[in-house]
Amino acid sequence: MYEAKTYKDKGKLFLAILFPILITQIGIFAMNFFDTIMSGRSGPVDLAGVAIGSSLWLPIFTGVNGVLLALSPIVAQMLGSGEKKRIGEVVRQGIYLSIAIAIFIFLIGLFLLDAVLNMMNLEQDVQYIAKYYLAALSIGIVPLFIFNILRCFIDALGQTRITMMIILISLPLNIIFNYIFIFGKLGVPALGGVGAGLASALTYFVCLLISLFVIARLLPFSSYKIFLYWSMPSLKAWWEQLRIGIPIGFAIFFETSIFAAVTLLISVYDTTTIAAHQAAMNFQSMLYMGPLSISMALTIAVGFEVGAKRFKDAKQYSLIGIITAIGLAIIGSLFMYLFDDQIAKLYSNHPEVIVLTKQFLIYAIFFQLSDAFGAPIQGALRGYKDVNITSVMAFISYWIIGLPTGYIMANYTSLGPFGYWIGLITGLAAGAITLLFRLLHVQDNEQKLSA
Repeated sequence: MYEAKTYKDKGKLFLAILFPILITQIGIFAMNFFDTIMSGRSGPVDLAGVAIGSSLWLPIFTGVNGVLLALSPIVAQMLGSGEKKRIGEVVRQGIYLSIAIAIFIFLIGLFLLDAVLNMMNLEQDVQYIAKYYLAALSIGIVPLFIFNILRCFIDALGQTRITMMIILISLPLNIIFNYIFIFGKLGVPALGGVGAGLASALTYFVCLLISLFVIARLLPFSSYKIFLYWSMPSLKAWWEQLRIGIPIGFAIFFETSIFAAVTLLISVYDTTTIAAHQAAMNFQSMLYMGPLSISMALTIAVGFEVGAKRFKDAKQYSLIGIITAIGLAIIGSLFMYLFDDQIAKLYSNHPEVIVLTKQFLIYAIFFQLSDAFGAPIQGALRGYKDVNITSVMAFISYWIIGLPTGYIMANYTSLGPFGYWIGLITGLAAGAITLLFRLLHVQDNEQKLSA
């Protein structure tokens, strides 16, 4: 990161940070994307099982990852304020914290997974795939969380192309692992959807090993000597990250968990409906990587400027990010509208699944505009370290407004499962509006303090 004077220079710097993050996020999501597509080719039962497993895992993963994301604004503000000597220790404590969280999540899953699946009234074959997909995935949970901490450190320095290269190297290996374990190649038995979980776990190990090498050997990362000096774990240092990370994690969890809740509620319908819902949700989620990447880039850029007390520049980056997100949302919506048939056929060759997927994609179009406002604003607020109020707003928008609306529309109108999607759209829109007012309030306060 460096100081950019004009809107034009800021736009260039922002895009330079954003593009690698976007490629990285698409690459990370592509692992789940190929899990879903390749599992679907193994059969509707495997697709539905992976859908249920993913719906349970993704809210937990994204929520925990939100906690770990606290490292980005912390490091970005230290960099902006010239406190580079403190960064190495912050990252080391972040590694300790990520391991502790990973072990905690693993133990929760070990004791509660069966009980949760039994409550869902799934077909027996679907429940089997979901359970062992998650069991296989859990093998890679520790390396995944360590990698995410290291990635936050790399990105906060503005070196987003490094994480892009790590993911671009790992993604083809994930596809190969999927091919081997899902379909049973090279003497390995065909594991179907369970094999997709194992493939992802192995890929997480690859990502971690590459990132460890990069940080230990390449400049500027090696200059921070992260692996040369190891102090003891510090609860005080952990709290410094958790007091920012926990509200971020809750805000992300409230958003992603409502999608999981809807998938679980839709599980009362037949396997065809579950598979079509998952296919449409999976593709919509891939397009969401655009606003999510903009959000992450804004956290870095805004955090850097706030650390240097350049609040006017931070405000300008926020505007650049929102405008960029709206442009991407329009493009994504047009793509879904024009190529709905081709998108549906990516996921299944069953005519009933294809027809239903196309209908779900119509509703997914409306997700794009809400995400174009909401996600970048969240990223900008994280750059200010303003995270407590946003988590409350997220809970109200998604769980008090969005989910009840969806439940009423699904169960008391003729919309059926599509009613849940209307609820999701309502919650996302409410969240985007309230977050916009919060950002304007924070920016106004910072400008008054600097005057």
